[in-house]
Amino acid sequence: MNENNWTRRDFIKGIGLTTAGIALSSCRTSGDKSVKGLTEAALAVEPVVRPQDLEKPDITVGYVPVNDCAPFAIAWKKGFFRKYGLNVKLNREASWGNSRDGLIFGRLDAAPVVSGAVTNARIGAEGARHAPLCAAMTIHRHGNAMTMNKEMWDFGIRPWYEYQQKYGDGALEAFGKDFRGYFNQQPPEKKIWAVVLSSAIYEYFVRYISAAAGVDPFKEFRVIIVSPPQMVTNMRIGSMQAYMVAEPWNSRAITGNEGIGFTFAQGKEIWQGHPDRLLGVMESFINNYPKTYRSLVKAMIEACQYCSKPENRQEVAQLLTEISFTGAKPKQKNQPLTKLTSPGIVGNYNYGGFDGKDRTIKADDTTIFYDIPDSIPHETGEHSTFLWRSQSIWLMTQAARWGQIKEVPKNANQVAEKGWRTDLYRDIAAEMGIQCPKDDYKVEPPEVFIDKKGFDPSDPVGYLNSFAIKAKAPTRIFMS
Repeated sequence: MNENNWTRRDFIKGIGLTTAGIALSSCRTSGDKSVKGLTEAALAVEPVVRPQDLEKPDITVGYVPVNDCAPFAIAWKKGFFRKYGLNVKLNREASWGNSRDGLIFGRLDAAPVVSGAVTNARIGAEGARHAPLCAAMTIHRHGNAMTMNKEMWDFGIRPWYEYQQKYGDGALEAFGKDFRGYFNQQPPEKKIWAVVLSSAIYEYFVRYISAAAGVDPFKEFRVIIVSPPQMVTNMRIGSMQAYMVAEPWNSRAITGNEGIGFTFAQGKEIWQGHPDRLLGVMESFINNYPKTYRSLVKAMIEACQYCSKPENRQEVAQLLTEISFTGAKPKQKNQPLTKLTSPGIVGNYNYGGFDGKDRTIKADDTTIFYDIPDSIPHETGEHSTFLWRSQSIWLMTQAARWGQIKEVPKNANQVAEKGWRTDLYRDIAAEMGIQCPKDDYKVEPPEVFIDKKGFDPSDPVGYLNSFAIKAKAPTRIFMS
């Protein structure tokens, strides 16, 4: 008995030492796949900020192996971190929960977080740890999609844009009929959607489109949490029938790749222009290391600008195939290296399908890193890294709509101001010669939402009460 106890203790101690070794190692790609060291291109960059002038030049920044990590990969490879006096250790995170919790518990100094994570941590939404998270910039908009399995295709469900082409204004009703019809034939264990994190915009999108089609998401299916790299495998073995995740894990599922599913809709088809990932930090990081934080934001803005340029996108897509980032490469040796990463980055997006039809659509807004295409409504001086505080209030309405908080916070504006630091971003951008919108809040017009229901941030409760399908319906929702 004693021998077994000591063996277990030694094993646990060994895990601790291994973890510490991984955290402290550098100069190579370790077993955790995190990128280490600096490229020759980065070393050749002459800093414009001296490391010794920063409070904390050595920082650890997380990233998750999806296309979202492109600006982090570019900032590391091209030397934008070094340019601003930062010695960054990039740490590959297993999931979006790990990325968020790494900030909260101090393992990470900065990391991308899903756009609902900041305000939900501050209001203590169900599924979110209560903590003073902050963000001053968006990493990107769009770049995600909903994948459905072959059974849903065989039942007759098709990509959303085909419903629009066939049914026009009746598209949501037609989809709702097919959607409900499919789930009505399934046992409970086959009524599952997967998303990357609870209390996140992906969960809200899954519930939003279902409700918009007249299907109550509380009654028709369950929502589970699965990390991005595990989505395809879990769908293959039948753990869920649909999922929503960032690229390249949607493209990987389609015919010609894994052949287990098809893209039903991109997130941009639910809310055009929506924020996807934010650069998250704890409030204490901003307060304790203000110069360091400004350098970090500047480096990430420049990286996003680089990713945004059309002439750089193929290079970005290729960088993402490296094992330290997504590691997403086609299994067939005769296929282009960027077959899985380029659809979401370059914009040649293939929805897939099982009828031999080519559903590749070229678009300039598949993933938006900085420059906003003219096809998307936007304000003067707006670029995608700019944060709208009004959009964080929209996220709070969805947390209330789906029962993760009891009511829309009465101090919603104050929560938005503390969490989404538009004021800091505007100040930092001005130092870089970047113009920004003068306002922090804007009305989202009806045409950007799938159900044509606009959002006015001055009346979040009225907006929330306008939905027929929500948690505890038909209970009216009031300010707390």
